[in-house]
Amino acid sequence: LVISGATKVISGVASGTRLPPTSPGPEPGPRAPALPPPGGRMGVMSDLSAANNGDQGIDGKTETNSLSSGVADHVKELANNAYQAYTSGQFDTCLQYLGHLQELNKDDYKISLNKAVVEFYKNGQTLTDTLRQTLNLLKNQVHSTVEEMDGLDDVENSMLYYNQAIILYHLRQHTEAISIGEKLYQFIEPFEEKFAHAVCFLLVDLYLLTYQPEKALLLLAVLEKMILQGNNKNGKSNEAYKDATNQKADAGVMVEATKSKIHQCKVRAYVQMKSLKACKREIKSVMNTAGNSAPSLFLKSNFEYLRGNYRKAVKLLNSANITDHPGFLSTGECIRCMFWNNLGCIHFAMGKHNLGIFYFKKALQENDAACVQLTGTSADQGKRFSGRPMSTLLTNKRYELLHNCGIQLLHIGRPLAAFECLMEAVQVYHANPRLWLRLAECCIAANKGTSEQETRGLPSKKGIVQSILGQGYHQKIVLASQSMQNTVYNDGQSSAIPVASMEFAAICLRNALLLLPEDQQETKKDNGLRNFNQSGSGETSNENSEACSGKPHEGDKFLVPGPPSSPLRKEELDNLRCSILAGSAYVALALGDNLMALNHAENLLQQTKLSGSLKFLGHLYAAESLISLDRISDAITHLNPENVTDVFLGVSSNEQDQGSDRGENEQMESSGRQILQCYPNSVSSACAMMLFNLGSAYCLRSEYDKARKCLHQAASMVNPKEIPPEGILLAVYLELQNGNTQLALQIIKRNQLLPSLKALSSDVKKKPVFQSIQTIQPSLFNTGQRK
Repeated sequence: LVISGATKVISGVASGTRLPPTSPGPEPGPRAPALPPPGGRMGVMSDLSAANNGDQGIDGKTETNSLSSGVADHVKELANNAYQAYTSGQFDTCLQYLGHLQELNKDDYKISLNKAVVEFYKNGQTLTDTLRQTLNLLKNQVHSTVEEMDGLDDVENSMLYYNQAIILYHLRQHTEAISIGEKLYQFIEPFEEKFAHAVCFLLVDLYLLTYQPEKALLLLAVLEKMILQGNNKNGKSNEAYKDATNQKADAGVMVEATKSKIHQCKVRAYVQMKSLKACKREIKSVMNTAGNSAPSLFLKSNFEYLRGNYRKAVKLLNSANITDHPGFLSTGECIRCMFWNNLGCIHFAMGKHNLGIFYFKKALQENDAACVQLTGTSADQGKRFSGRPMSTLLTNKRYELLHNCGIQLLHIGRPLAAFECLMEAVQVYHANPRLWLRLAECCIAANKGTSEQETRGLPSKKGIVQSILGQGYHQKIVLASQSMQNTVYNDGQSSAIPVASMEFAAICLRNALLLLPEDQQETKKDNGLRNFNQSGSGETSNENSEACSGKPHEGDKFLVPGPPSSPLRKEELDNLRCSILAGSAYVALALGDNLMALNHAENLLQQTKLSGSLKFLGHLYAAESLISLDRISDAITHLNPENVTDVFLGVSSNEQDQGSDRGENEQMESSGRQILQCYPNSVSSACAMMLFNLGSAYCLRSEYDKARKCLHQAASMVNPKEIPPEGILLAVYLELQNGNTQLALQIIKRNQLLPSLKALSSDVKKKPVFQSIQTIQPSLFNTGQRK
């Protein structure tokens, strides 16, 4: 089978985007790997700190207001002292102040919330399980859930929900985190400005991680408007007070940092949408605000990758100063692992697969070295997320890197090694239909002949003559059998055992087909976020409702998740279904299940969006199965050369968009174009293949004259050296049927059709044998099929 796999960039330090599978075969064309910049998820971690800072301030004010008539002024002082101690990192002192506050007001759960947060930071952010349990207890104490938030009265519990969303974010439970974030977003108007920004950035990051760039962009537009309004308010108040110059300067720094982060998020969104022109504008803004930092250079490298400027992308990656990165324990992101992985993805796109596998192995080493830094987790199942910083939870990229290694090895031509890598990856990503197809391709590649024998023909008689017996007058030539239908692939063991066999390939293809939706409309309901109405007020209410509404946007075409790669869009889903059906027909033929092969081939030919190459294979597979079922007349209708209109593999619109905007001096290399040599490289070669098979079908009906004319016409359409061994054997069979034993021996000795036979081809051109006939693929021509 043609390898239609691709690597993907692992979850990057900022973006978390993936390299979607590049499909040089029956799947859609290559999709760009995301080269994310480091530093994005650190922002979410600092957002937790900011939220907790706000938490201390907001809670202090709330408890003071609620007890304003009966509590002494020292309660305000205790609350302010606790907040100051927290912001300065004096967590023990902060806990003392909070303890005094709790003695004065034991019923206020917010003091318990603040104590839990301070304890979490005091222990180096390693008590994730304890914090999670405390938040759940507090939620039960106030008898409140996210779904019950229906008015401004519930806004005071927003800090509790936000901290829960942060924990869910780090536990990779993005759907639950989004549901909380969207509910908080409905009531964002009364929030403090810093906390409102934190909620928005968290929701934007979650949208990007779940591949919803349109919603992220709408939310970023709202965020920009919020910052602009905040600047206007700050400007008026600062002019009124001359002693506020320092505050104004600090606010200006914060605003610039926020704007830089907004530009980076926009680039990540445009990268997912493959919107290169808009991405180019935002890249300039990122470079102006962030300079030559690692995040900006990683983003620009990703952009150049999408344009096909691979050398420039490598140059930008090499220029990034990755030594200045805070480190894995601080951010949860191993930038060295990202660096080597992204280099591997770029070289994959350049077709340099051996270099790509070298870089992926380096990334695996860096990932293992980063994981060694983590202390062992607690043996207690209730505390399995404790003992390490929260930002490092579930950050092991081993399985994503193994996925990349497996795809690279498949392209190199090492299917057994690729099978081992992908089998380990599929244990985690078992819901990815594309990954099951890759496993099946590994099995097929491990059990088929070499591509040189199958596509170029044999320069010697090895594939035709099996042995020579006797001497002199009694010498006999034993011809090799070309049939593969009776091949036994297993030795009695269960086909469910994961070994690279054709039986296991059939299981993999069945899994892939079952994971695809039967009705594409069914999947649309589960992919977008839940619909809800906005109840906020003010100028941003309309934009808020648009940003987080469940309305499908033009680019929102995700149907099936495909971790660790990006979700499958509608076009990719159609092409993937065709690839799986073609592979299923091939495997069924190899296993001798002709009825199932015919069923898969007919389903393949009924697909609306079918590339020319797969249509060609569908007719061949259907014809071969029909011949095996002794339905030769039906098979002949599939072997009409007029069925072959093109042998185009098909390229997705994404690749075309990428190529149209690439640099002038850069040449876009596509790994998919290199696989074309495994197919007939022209329509004439495909027609010749059909004619060879059609001649075999006529032989089975004893119509030898028609078979001879088909053979001669096919031979005239291809180079003599490209005539497959099966074509030579067909000529030998026809001469033996005609009684020309000596001529048959000459054909075997020369391993080519004799000139005297090919001279008839001109007459064949004048008098075609078929009118509404189609070609077939009998077992004789198994090796001429899809590789």
